Amino acid sequence: MSMLEKKNTILIVDDEEEIRKMLNIFLDVADFKVCECETGKQALRMSASVRPDLILLDLGLPDMDGKDVITQIREWSNVPIVVLTARSEDLDAAPALNMGADDYVTKPFSAEVLLARINANLRKWAVKEVGEPDISHGPIRMDLVRHEVFINDERVAFTPKEYDLLRYFLVNRGRMLTHKQILKEVWGPAHLDDTQYLRVYIGQVREKLETVPGLGKSIVSESGIGYRMDLVM
Repeated sequence: MSMLEKKNTILIVDDEEEIRKMLNIFLDVADFKVCECETGKQALRMSASVRPDLILLDLGLPDMDGKDVITQIREWSNVPIVVLTARSEDLDAAPALNMGADDYVTKPFSAEVLLARINANLRKWAVKEVGEPDISHGPIRMDLVRHEVFINDERVAFTPKEYDLLRYFLVNRGRMLTHKQILKEVWGPAHLDDTQYLRVYIGQVREKLETVPGLGKSIVSESGIGYRMDLVM
């Protein structure tokens, strides 16, 4: 996989260094990007700044109850959360699921079981968000689980931001999107005025869509307002 292509990011939240090291090895081999922290407060900060695709959360954190971390994240995000529990803490899994966790894995766990749960939850999240694990629009197909783009069944390499931008257009195809809406969703609220930045990325996405001549024109600009992706037959 090219360094430019988007990988799913997993945030590990666990205060045991050995567990974090082991998870890093598992996830790196499976081609995930990994971020990690050891406290609940760090988890809350990183879930907002990193925007992981999935969180692996140990409930027994040193500074706050893992279930409170779930509750606070759920106030603003539906990111999949897989809880890690020791066998003696199995009773904690049910309250955690009731508070919004998606799944749990009991320590000690095998790499196979953990990866199966992670992939199942990533797929479920992709389906929940847009109704299916991929989006097709004319000759374009996006695999939302593997983060790959195909045009006429040929894989085309998109950088992470180009991918996020195209995905936002496809999910909202036919709809007029303002500059601020796009910048907030793709880059975050700190970038609401970076319209020049957006214009550069729109140009890059259009250029890659031109794998099929004329397809780049499906992203239409409305001067002073924003952009719309026209419906493609």
